[in-house]
Amino acid sequence: MHQAVTHSMNATDACGDGSADRQAGPEAAAAEAAGAGAAGAAGAEAGSAGGVSVAEQMLELARGAQDLLLPAELERKLARGRPLKIKAGFDPTAPDLHLGHTVLLNKMRQFQQFGHEVIFLIGDFTGLIGDPSGRNATRPALTPEQVQANARTYERQVFKILDPERTRVDFNSRWFGPMSAAGLIGIAARHTVARMLERDDFSKRFKSGQPISLHEFLYPLVQGYDSVALQADVELGGTDQKFNLLVGRALQEHYGQEPQVVLTMPLLEGLNGVEKMSKSLDNYVAISDAPEQMFGKLMSISDELMWRYFELLSFRGMREIEALRRAVSAGRNPRDVKLELGHEIVARFHDAAAADAARAGFLARFSARALPADLPLCTLAIEGTHAGLIAALVATGLAGSGAEARRKLAEGAVRLDGEKVRDAAAQLEVGSSYVLQLGPRRAARLQITKK
Repeated sequence: MHQAVTHSMNATDACGDGSADRQAGPEAAAAEAAGAGAAGAAGAEAGSAGGVSVAEQMLELARGAQDLLLPAELERKLARGRPLKIKAGFDPTAPDLHLGHTVLLNKMRQFQQFGHEVIFLIGDFTGLIGDPSGRNATRPALTPEQVQANARTYERQVFKILDPERTRVDFNSRWFGPMSAAGLIGIAARHTVARMLERDDFSKRFKSGQPISLHEFLYPLVQGYDSVALQADVELGGTDQKFNLLVGRALQEHYGQEPQVVLTMPLLEGLNGVEKMSKSLDNYVAISDAPEQMFGKLMSISDELMWRYFELLSFRGMREIEALRRAVSAGRNPRDVKLELGHEIVARFHDAAAADAARAGFLARFSARALPADLPLCTLAIEGTHAGLIAALVATGLAGSGAEARRKLAEGAVRLDGEKVRDAAAQLEVGSSYVLQLGPRRAARLQITKK
């Protein structure tokens, strides 16, 4: 791994005390950051594009993408035959990455396979601001201690997908920490309030009279300036980051650089198939989840959502995925195809043996009780950390009332994950999924989420 600055994991040190010998301006910071990556780029020169034609790269890189701005520019950059600098930024807002984040990581992996240099940028400085993208209210900023702790876990997790030999991990506090207030004002002078208000979430909040803090305007500028500091050729992001990525293009032009190509990936829907996968909505699969938990969550998604997950998460080729879709249309049980998806994902983040065990355990739980493995998913959103079993039985419709649920528990007619349970005070944990049975023929899968 080309670690850019080993000490920059310490967010407090990176922010510094603003002493005179560290007052770097934007131009100096950009030059310093670019120099740090020169050795990595030079080392990758010989393996540029991995012998794959420009046309083949363009075809694969466009897979699953929402926006590619602009294709002709990317094609021109690829045709030069040198490794490109591919940047993607991640704010350490929570300690665990989830499958939604891996949509970008998978695309970064594709660039690596073609011989390009990937820069996994941890926004330890921007994390102190709070990303307002897609939000209708000011997002709370993180403390330096929270940023530092979360950043450590990110580094450990990304190499489950990315090649550490072709990945450069960097932190944007490296150039923003020593930057003076004058330097930040200089960046702000290169963008207008009118342009900021073109952003959809800012525009809606402004028109509805909701407050917009001045520091929120800094976020797109800071993220955009990261591209200047790194001299990025391509920046990847979710569709909700498109405005920020375009700010990066504009700032690069202001600083005399060739503007980056912007490639956005769609936001992966969470387990309910409605809202985007999110830790705050508790509808996610963490890549650090235990194999059994990860497998169970993936089996809970709908048959329709399964194809979306195949396209954005699977490493299978699109032709193979289309063949699976045709097989289901011809009568193959979609549950069996979903088992293949679950096995692939669990094996990637654990290993094949763990995936085999998770699949076998999942099937055993259902076949032993003669239950279908594709039970529909019910969701119960609660305020606290645990839900009562009584409430869960009513929420799934298995019991018509709390009184009926208590009576059935007393009769021994209720099973939780295949085990008979009589305790009316039993609690179910937020973030977990369960199979509830009432009698021999009534069953439901339940996901407990945080309201």
